[in-house]
Amino acid sequence: MAAASGRTLPDEGRWTPYLFIGPVAAYLLLFQFLPLVQELLLSFTSTSLLNPKGGTWVGMENYRDLVAGEDFRQSLVVTAAYTVACVVLAIGLGLAAALLLDTPFRGRGVARALVTIPWAAPPVAVALVFAWIFNAQYGVFNFVLRSFGFASGTENWLDSAHLALPAVLIATIWQIFPFAAVVILAALQGVSSELKEAATIDGAGRLSVFGAVTWPTIQPSVALLTLFLTIWSIRRFDLIWLMTQGGPIGATNTLVIELYRQGFVYRDLGRAAAVGMIGVVVALLITLVYFYVTLRAERAGDSR
Repeated sequence: MAAASGRTLPDEGRWTPYLFIGPVAAYLLLFQFLPLVQELLLSFTSTSLLNPKGGTWVGMENYRDLVAGEDFRQSLVVTAAYTVACVVLAIGLGLAAALLLDTPFRGRGVARALVTIPWAAPPVAVALVFAWIFNAQYGVFNFVLRSFGFASGTENWLDSAHLALPAVLIATIWQIFPFAAVVILAALQGVSSELKEAATIDGAGRLSVFGAVTWPTIQPSVALLTLFLTIWSIRRFDLIWLMTQGGPIGATNTLVIELYRQGFVYRDLGRAAAVGMIGVVVALLITLVYFYVTLRAERAGDSR
């Protein structure tokens, strides 16, 4: 409503932001917050998959049993090792690929398109292909190792307690590093060419230019990418389950695999919910650490 002079009233349109936020808030409430509350309540019960409505309240018993169990503690260790390896190697390879793709060369556009193929591939297809690659008798990986005279060329990687996790990591990193490369490549487009040229004229080498000009520009994007890759690695299920089902002997049994095992193999929904809530807490702690570090970096930058 407008006044006689044609000026807009001060309170006109004050509900507009809520109209835009409302659908998103309703979605998060219905499909994120309420299921999370239900999962939390379920984790305090003893509930069978065969009778999901007939659970009994047991308090913290599920959490105590999980902490006391060797399988769950091992799943925490495996999850931590898998997540750290995924994040470090994916960002390392992604950074190297992004720097290469940022350099002018013939066919760069085609190379930028081809590098995204692993990320676009379905996890089911990736798992089946790598299961064949790591096959002891017919796999390409062992064939190459035998060709170079390595004795490990006869190993069945996915059935070995020592080699299953590295095999799953190879498949995972092959699929996810292109995403890291694309994100970092996009961040590299924002690096000032004038600053790079000025640093080069001043006699700085490539490493010095990268440390003084390139890295400070892309660091926020890399930090956010690290957060996403960390959470996605903690949650990853399909690729690991299809390749090893958490075995052998729990060598690839991550938190998500343990959740599935508790819920659909042992048919204990209460304990599965407890595993899920522990995973949620871990993800929230990682997110809080990220925002804390980011806030400190911003304050340090503002104080300079």
